[in-house]
Amino acid sequence: MKISTLVPNVTEICVDGVAAVRIDGLDNFKISQIFDCGQCFRFDPVKSPRHTFEFEGVAYGRYIRLGQDTTDSVTIYNTTLPEYEAVWKHYLALDLDYAAVRRDIAERFLIATGGRDTIMPRAMEYGDGIRILRQEPWEAVCSFIVSQNNNIPRIKKIIAAMSREWGEPIFFGGEVYYSFPTAEALVKAGEKAIFDLKTGFRAKYIYDAACKAVNGDLDFAAITAASPEMAAQMLCSVKGVGPKVAACAMLFGFDKTEAFPIDVWIKRVLAKYYPDGLDISALGKYAGIAQQYLFYYERYNA
Repeated sequence: MKISTLVPNVTEICVDGVAAVRIDGLDNFKISQIFDCGQCFRFDPVKSPRHTFEFEGVAYGRYIRLGQDTTDSVTIYNTTLPEYEAVWKHYLALDLDYAAVRRDIAERFLIATGGRDTIMPRAMEYGDGIRILRQEPWEAVCSFIVSQNNNIPRIKKIIAAMSREWGEPIFFGGEVYYSFPTAEALVKAGEKAIFDLKTGFRAKYIYDAACKAVNGDLDFAAITAASPEMAAQMLCSVKGVGPKVAACAMLFGFDKTEAFPIDVWIKRVLAKYYPDGLDISALGKYAGIAQQYLFYYERYNA
């Protein structure tokens, strides 16, 4: 057994021959909310869980399973301590102080509403375990192109089909999983093959995004380094990518937590709870995290 020297309360363990890490002393972290708030499409509940909540999926070309029985602890299976430090701590946003984030959001909403806001505290309490995942940029861009005028079950089905067709196989526990297809793989497949997976009108957008990613017109490093305004412009150079898809990609794939995607749910929230208007530009660096609290609250309390 190894104890992390980099992050307190992170322990490397072995469960039934599978390498894992257990993280204790958590707050504001619930996998039941993280993987059910519409931010990613590759994780699903485990059919025969050993924990109260258990999800499995693929990210960064790796298969992992996460189990949680109490809100202050989580176990990540099929990983090691060095891999956790290099990949999963960042992916799961466990290097960000969400207590400070939530204080910032609460203060800014009070100021933006002249001290009258009552919705954000309720939304943050309801979704108190949400964290914004830091997904791979290409996967986020492609996934949210697929999400246009679509529902979550169908988005997941399309992405799973694309991954089976053009991703790399990952073997675990006698099962095969698949990595998200690279832009190069989709360019090689061609627009018609993408369309044949029932992507509909989105096929030409996916193919255009893949071509631009391969030839460098869609430069992920430049987008990451750019201001939110410039990053949005770069993303909107892709066919079919408008402000909403660009904002989703920025928030979930480029760690630009100030991005505030506005879809039909958020339009409803703003009209319902902030009829006098809400200055989104005043919500600060964590506006996108606030958006997820509002979305999750309205989705289950509408």
